[in-house]
Amino acid sequence: MSQIFLPGEILAMSGQAADRLLKLDSGDAALLYLQLLRRGNLEGLRWPEDRARSALELLRGQGLASGALPEPPAPVQEEPPPDYATEDISRALADRSSTFPALADEVERRLGKRLSAADLKGLFTLYDHLALPAEVILMLVGWCVEEMERKYGPGRKPFLSQIKREGFIWARKNIDTMERAEEHISKLTRLRGRESEVLRLMDIPPRPLVDRERTYIAAWDDMGFDDGAIRLAYERTVLKKQSMDWGYMNGILRRWHEKGLHTAAAVQAGDRGPGTGRAGVETKPSAMENQEQRTRENMERTRRLLEQMKGEGS
Repeated sequence: MSQIFLPGEILAMSGQAADRLLKLDSGDAALLYLQLLRRGNLEGLRWPEDRARSALELLRGQGLASGALPEPPAPVQEEPPPDYATEDISRALADRSSTFPALADEVERRLGKRLSAADLKGLFTLYDHLALPAEVILMLVGWCVEEMERKYGPGRKPFLSQIKREGFIWARKNIDTMERAEEHISKLTRLRGRESEVLRLMDIPPRPLVDRERTYIAAWDDMGFDDGAIRLAYERTVLKKQSMDWGYMNGILRRWHEKGLHTAAAVQAGDRGPGTGRAGVETKPSAMENQEQRTRENMERTRRLLEQMKGEGS
């Protein structure tokens, strides 16, 4: 038999443990067992808590785990940003070899106000401490402005503190190029439209979502479920629980995902292949398409501005 194992450290699993995992017939349980065997905790396992707990219950039922979920090690603390002095900001604004002066002018224009000393320090934190390129910061500002207007109406602008907070999130995700920023914004824009569609599929009136609900919907979108499958999972959830239960519905969809079933037709037929078409609820993409179009226009405006800034500096 040819060697199929990768070189490196070897993990030992008893034949009895392997038999019990096979009996469970659960990909999540097997993955969690390997995670605990390899690390002894949840470090690096980016699962929602309910998914990990469901897998743990299966392992406990077979005597393969006990107790509560082990906590991962405490995350490494981020280096705090420097306490920039007024002189630091003044020097940065006077440095004509830097893109920061033009960046500050453009952010003032987009926010429709004069940046205060605190605002400038926040902006310089993104530029200097996080080392985000000017074009990425402009994409960040554009996205935050767009989100504020979407939530609260035309003319509403975000505070620089809000932009700074979002900037730290981008930095943690290594969104430090125009290409990554465009990809991230496109995904966020599509998810915002998808959130509205999923609420409609679950007969929930439009409303702001909490973080956990957004996490669920983003995961379902990543897994590739169509409207019909989500509607079917919702109906089965209500039938079983007599009301909407996000965790229970998420469990249904994850089991379908493990089996490769992502459409209502595939679920009903038990087909492991791709669905032959959408089933269930008719899609209404117009609102999402309009939002994506606005995002593309904002990206194009940013590109033109950057070209103009480069031309003026040459």
